[in-house]
Amino acid sequence: MLFYILRRVVSAISVVFVTIVASYALFLLAPTDPAGTICGPKCTPDRVQEIEKNLNLDEPPLEQIGSYLKGIVVGRDLELGGTTRHCSAPCLGYSFPTGQPVTKIISQALPVTLSIVLGGAIIYSVVGLMTGTLAARYRSSTLDRIAVGTSLVVNSVPYFVVALLVALYLTRGFLPRPEWHPLTQNPLLWATGLLAAWLTLGLTNAASYTRYSRASMIESLGQDFVRTARSKGISERRVVYRHGVRAALTPVVTILGLDIAYQFVNTLFTESIFGLPGLGVMTLRAFAQYDLPVLLGSVIIGAVVLVCMNLIVDIVYTFLDPRVRLG
Repeated sequence: MLFYILRRVVSAISVVFVTIVASYALFLLAPTDPAGTICGPKCTPDRVQEIEKNLNLDEPPLEQIGSYLKGIVVGRDLELGGTTRHCSAPCLGYSFPTGQPVTKIISQALPVTLSIVLGGAIIYSVVGLMTGTLAARYRSSTLDRIAVGTSLVVNSVPYFVVALLVALYLTRGFLPRPEWHPLTQNPLLWATGLLAAWLTLGLTNAASYTRYSRASMIESLGQDFVRTARSKGISERRVVYRHGVRAALTPVVTILGLDIAYQFVNTLFTESIFGLPGLGVMTLRAFAQYDLPVLLGSVIIGAVVLVCMNLIVDIVYTFLDPRVRLG
C-alpha cells in the first residue's frame, strides 16, 4: 500500500516538473517578443532591455529555466525597477504591471476559486449520488423517469445561460447577493456570498452525476455478489446502500476527481457572472495585460491541482477497490 502511494507521488512530481518546464518554454522561450509586447508600440529600446532583464529573458534558455525552477524550490533574487528584491520560495516572479509577487496575487484569488469549486462539488456529488441511487433502486418507476428526464433537460441548457438567469433574477431578493468574504473573517457572510454560485454550479452538474450514479448502480446491482447477498436474506436496504453503493462509487469517484480539477481551471464563467475575484478572473485580467509571470503561475497552479486530484483519486481507489493495489 505504501509503495503504491509512493509510486503515485513520484509520478505526480515528475508530471508537475515536466509541465513547469513546458509551460515556461511555451510562454517565455517561444519565437515571440514578450518584452516588446508588454511595453507597447511606443516603447524605447532601453525600456525593452529593462523588461527583458526583469524577466530574465537576456539569459540563455537553460539558465532561464534553471533559475525559475530554483526560485520555486529555494527562492531567488530578482531585479525589478532598478532594485533587487528577494523572492521567497515558491517564487513565481513578479507581476510586471503591478510589481506584486505572483504568489501573493494567486494566494488572494485561490481561496475564492477553492471555495466555489469545493462547495459546488459537495452539492452535485451528494445530490447526484442520492438521486441516481434512488433512480436505480426504483428503476422504471415514476421517480426514475422524473430523475432521468430532469437531468437530460438540465444538461441541454448551457451552463452560462443558467448562471446568467440566476444572477439576473434569483439574486435580486430570493438569494443573497454574491460577494466574497474570507472564511476566517466571517463564516456566515462567506457562505451567504457564495450560495448563488454553489447552487448554480452544484445543481447543474448534479444532473450529470444523477445519470452516472444511476448507470453505475444498475450495473452494480446486477453483479453476482449482490444476488448472493439477497439470497442470504440480507435486507434490500442494506444490499443497496452498503454493498451496491460502494461498488458503484469507483467510476463516480474518477469522474468527480477530474470534474473538480476541471471546474478549478474553468471557473471563469462562474466568477465573471457572479462578480467573484477568483483565479479565472485573475487569469483573464493577466491575459489582457499580457502579464506573463501571472499567466505562467496560473498554468502551474492548474497543473498542480489536476495532478493532485488524480493522486487523491488513485489513493481513494485503494480503499474502494482493493484490487487496484495489485496494479
